[in-house]
Amino acid sequence: MPAPIFNRRVSAIEESITLAVTAKASEMKSKGIDVVSMSAGEPDFDTPDHIKYAAIKAITEGFTKYTPVGGTMELRKAVAEKFARENGLTYAANQTLVSIGGKHSCYLAVAALVDDGDEVLIPAPYWVSYPDMVLLAGGKPVIMETSTATGLKITPDQLRKAITPKTKMIIINSPSNPSGAVYTKDELIALGDVLKGTGVFVLSDEIYEHLIYEGEHHSIAAVVPELHEQTIVANGVAKAYAMTGWRIGYAAGPKSVIGAMAKIQSQQTSNAVSISQKATLAALTGPQDHLVPWKEEYRTRRNYIVERLNAIPGVLCPKPAGAFYVFPDVSSFYGKSFGGRVIEDSVALTDYLLEEFHVACVPGSGFGAPRHIRLSYATSMAAITKAMDRIEKGLTALS
Repeated sequence: MPAPIFNRRVSAIEESITLAVTAKASEMKSKGIDVVSMSAGEPDFDTPDHIKYAAIKAITEGFTKYTPVGGTMELRKAVAEKFARENGLTYAANQTLVSIGGKHSCYLAVAALVDDGDEVLIPAPYWVSYPDMVLLAGGKPVIMETSTATGLKITPDQLRKAITPKTKMIIINSPSNPSGAVYTKDELIALGDVLKGTGVFVLSDEIYEHLIYEGEHHSIAAVVPELHEQTIVANGVAKAYAMTGWRIGYAAGPKSVIGAMAKIQSQQTSNAVSISQKATLAALTGPQDHLVPWKEEYRTRRNYIVERLNAIPGVLCPKPAGAFYVFPDVSSFYGKSFGGRVIEDSVALTDYLLEEFHVACVPGSGFGAPRHIRLSYATSMAAITKAMDRIEKGLTALS
């Protein structure tokens, strides 16, 4: 049988490098190897009980049928109320959409707006899926390089120069995966001043909004009101409520854009899981007591891992302001070797750490930042300590 000929857009994209590393680590674990995984962006905390009980109640009461494509009206209203309460953004329920995870929400926004040849500005480092989402829509990812001098954030002048007549969208992710960078209110206002009047849409991915250790979270559509009608805000419950497996994301934006996103969803997946919608309603409207202690635990882990990494000669690790990742510059180790094994780049380095020292990290090349690697501290202090001991040993063994 001849090899299948795939759609050209499928052929243009790559497998998620984060999921690939996680799968390789899981395979090693299945063989009895003691691997410490620092790769997945998944909270190690359990979903709060009141959320789980809401799902159990939904099952026992038979809430297991189809819902409207965009989500139940009570949940869409709760999403709108959340945006008003926490982000200073005003939306009607029909300007919101409930989808199957934050990734799905982002993809739907790109698919609804980006056409063949449209340019989408993506600051690097970026979440691994953004460029491939654009490619799947037929658009052109335009990568905007950043530096440690700007805190791995783009500048207004850089944005001004990047906009062309073909620019359709810019993706802003604050707090950032993978860098943990957080745009300040003044920085967002400055970027917004450039975007006003351009017609360029903003996809603001705010999934890590509750995990900020220095400063506060701001949504660009709130601090620059003129951008409200050209901004799609994407969020979800995976990170703040430890609900990664529940697969619920949500978005809000102009009614016409949300309607187009819902139209695509109607042909892709129909509604998000009914039971998960009930759990999400409980998450957004119920007690938020867990947020502060969880954040403080993440802060403790962050401080420890940054201190340990910076104590290793050759590692440069800025302290992230948000999310639960560190993104150290490890390029000083490129060209070094261990037992005849040459470390050529971030992929070779993470392969080395996984295969020789059994620590799973993600290469920075997948995030558009090949000088770096990403480590998640959404795991226990015991695991972090073990991982740091092994990484220190592995890096100092290179010569």
